[in-house]
Order: sequence, then structure tokens, then C-alpha cells
Amino acid sequence: MNGTALTLMVVVQATVLCITGYFFYRVLTTPPKAEPDSFSENDEQQR
Repeated sequence: MNGTALTLMVVVQATVLCITGYFFYRVLTTPPKAEPDSFSENDEQQR
């Protein structure tokens, strides 16, 4: 393997690793959305 191929391989692997790390960070630090209480909102209206 020559130097150019090795350099390209290292750059591509570093790029993929950085993008993957960025998205893992986004998933782990995103605050959860407030979900409605499904039981109380699905109850029929009381008369």
C-alpha cells in the first residue's frame, strides 16, 4: 500500500468516526420530549 492510499484510508476512517461520534452525542444529550398522559387523554368525556 502506498502513502497516498494509506492517507486516504486514514482520512476517510477519521471522518466516519467523527460523524458517528457527533450523532451519538446528539442522541445522548437531546432532552426527552414531554409525552402526554395517554390514559387521561384517551378517557371518554364524563357527562
